[in-house]
Order: sequence, then C-alpha cells, then structure tokens
Amino acid sequence: MKYLIVLYDGMADYPVPCFNGKTPMMMAQKPVFDSLAQRATVGLVRTVAPGLKPGSDVANLSVLGYDPKLYYTGRSPLEAVSMGVQMEDTDIALRCNLVTLSDEENYADKTMVDYCAGDISTAEAAELIKAVQEGLGNDVFTFYPGVSYRHCLIWKNGTTDLGNMTPPHDISGRVVGEYLSKSENAAPLLDLMKKSVEILKNHPVNQARVAAGKRPATSIWLWGEGKKPILKPFQELYGVKGSIISAVDLLKGIAISAGMNAPDVPGATGYIDTNYAGKVAAAISEWDNGQDLVYLHFEGPDECGHRNEPENKVKCIELIDEKVLTPLIEKLNSTGEDYKIMILPDHPTPIVTGTHASDPVPFLIYEKDREIESGVTSIDEETAKTTGVFVEKGHELMKIFLGRQTIHE
Repeated sequence: MKYLIVLYDGMADYPVPCFNGKTPMMMAQKPVFDSLAQRATVGLVRTVAPGLKPGSDVANLSVLGYDPKLYYTGRSPLEAVSMGVQMEDTDIALRCNLVTLSDEENYADKTMVDYCAGDISTAEAAELIKAVQEGLGNDVFTFYPGVSYRHCLIWKNGTTDLGNMTPPHDISGRVVGEYLSKSENAAPLLDLMKKSVEILKNHPVNQARVAAGKRPATSIWLWGEGKKPILKPFQELYGVKGSIISAVDLLKGIAISAGMNAPDVPGATGYIDTNYAGKVAAAISEWDNGQDLVYLHFEGPDECGHRNEPENKVKCIELIDEKVLTPLIEKLNSTGEDYKIMILPDHPTPIVTGTHASDPVPFLIYEKDREIESGVTSIDEETAKTTGVFVEKGHELMKIFLGRQTIHE
C-alpha cells in the first residue's frame, strides 16, 4: 500500500465578490480532483482546534497526526531545524521576515506595504541578512539566512512571553503601530526591528532593487516565537515511513523533527511558479526508494490568498490538478498495487481578508480498491458540507487515512 497526501496550503476560501460569490475551489477546473471526490470519502475537518491560531504550523501538524496542543512549541523553531540551526533548550527562535514598510520617520507610523519585500530572491536576501547580522548580531542575538523573505533569529536565553508579535501577512496595507507588542519583554526585539531600517535603507541590494523598479526590503519583522521542537518519530507513531516535499522551511522542519525524509527540489518556490514536475519526480523517487507515504505540500494557494490574487489562486489549483495529480495517479496505477490518496487544505486563506482563518476545511480520502459513491460531483467548501462527514479533531485524520480509526470513532 502506498499513501499520497496532497496539501494545498490555504486553498479553502470564502465567497469572492469578483467571482459572483463563488470560491476559488468552485471556480477552478479540476477534473482529476473532482473525479476522485466522486469516488471517495468527502467531508470537513477542523484542522485548527479552538483556542489555537490558524497558522500553517498548527494546521499541518494536525494533518500529519500530531495534536498541536501537545506538540506545538512555535513556528520559527521548526523552520530553524530545516535551516540546520542548532538550538539549545533555553534558546528562542523567531521568524525574521524581510518586509517593505512605508517611509514615515516614526516606526509606528509606517504601513506594511509588502510582507515579502517584493518576493525578494534568496541570494539578495542572504546579503541583507548578513548585513543585519553584522550590525545587530551579538552573543544574545544571531540572525540566520533562509529562503526568499523568510529568515530566522535565535535569541539566547530569551522568552516566549512577548505579547502579540503579529505576523506581517496579517496586516498588509495597515499602519503597524497598533500591531507592535506592548510587552516589556518584546522591547529588545522591537529595538532590533527599528535599528534594521537604517542598516537596510542604503544597502546596495536595495538600491539595485529600487533602480530595477522592485520593492526594497526596508525592515526586518520578528514574529512566530517558540522553543526547540520535540516530535515523536512519525514511523513510531503510525508504522509507515514518510516523506514531506515542500518549498518552505516550516514543512521541512516538521519533517526533520518527525524523522521523515525532506528532499530538496530545485526550483521549488512556494508560489504559483514552483517546479511542479520536480516535486512529482521527488515523490516518485521517495516511493521507489522504499518510502510508504509522501506528503506533497504546495504553498501557492496560500500566497495568492495573502496577496489578494483570486485569479492566480484558481490557476494554482488548476495547475496542481494537471501537473501533479495526473502524473502521480498514473504512476500509482502503473504499480498494480492498492493505494490511498488524501487531498485537503491546511486552513482557509480567504481572498477577502488576506489572512488565515480557522474554519473547517474540505477533504477527501480515496482508496483505489474501495471506491465509494460520495454523492458529490465536485469538491469545494459547500459540497463537502452536504455529505454529513465531519472530523472534529484534525489530528485524528491521519489515523482515519491510514485505517487505524474509522470516521465516526
């Protein structure tokens, strides 16, 4: 038995005005996805438990079968693991975004123009983070370069009691002042953010970006604080060998922390232009090399939700259908073995809000040798409701998928 999970990050949505009240899932031409839905268990699952923030960290842990209330220690520590950063038990990791803020003199009066600094390249970002480290790094604070706008700060003997360290993608287009933590413990971090403006302002990388008509990275933005992660090995919990294929450090960090494979895919960007063929090839290679379960993560729908790009979100769903589901199902069928497929988003990222939501999301579980009639012809947020299937505890979905638990236990 082979297992495939395809995770469309942030795919679920609310009605979009420019689509006459339809969602991107409803608008997308996704014949393979819909065909599977007709012959699968279809329903809704709550991937974000009440009281938890609807981040991709919490939601993906849940989908992978880890109860976030037991295992979640923060987002950035998982990313740090992927980046090869060695954390001590007393270290605190924080996500360090490179962002574009407006140019008001007072930091609190600035507006969050772009949470990803115009999709800054990894090479450009590495130079900027190097400058930040040289200017602000010391025995207490160390900055590590990551991918594109996503980087890491390690705070030696720090604290997670920081008040509200707001994710920058939650405040696009807003003045940042009211979203800066008022906690005294966060004051050293806010000081770093403010000081970074002077370091980045006239950096050659930013000067070149402005000359090319691109947005400069005008500040660092710190959030996603957490302690060193400790996950039980996935194989120990579920008895199958698993791999996660993703462009983002968060998912790679979860994989490494869970003892799963996390192959790198050249050209995987975390956006609509990602290397779909490369991810498919990596998945097939993992199966061919003895892995039982492949978890394919696509960040593109989430990024489109944050950027208010409804047409691109639809296109991203369609590209995954064509370029990922089609060849992988052909590969699985060619083996002659039974297989199971689960497809779902981790959380909604509605176009109308531009940030994550906690609503239950649609899912399907398909098994080649046990096809059933779902009663739906196309899967989306509304049709998934009509089946009456609802999984309240998202971390139990993995047990259901692997046949360790029935849908109504």
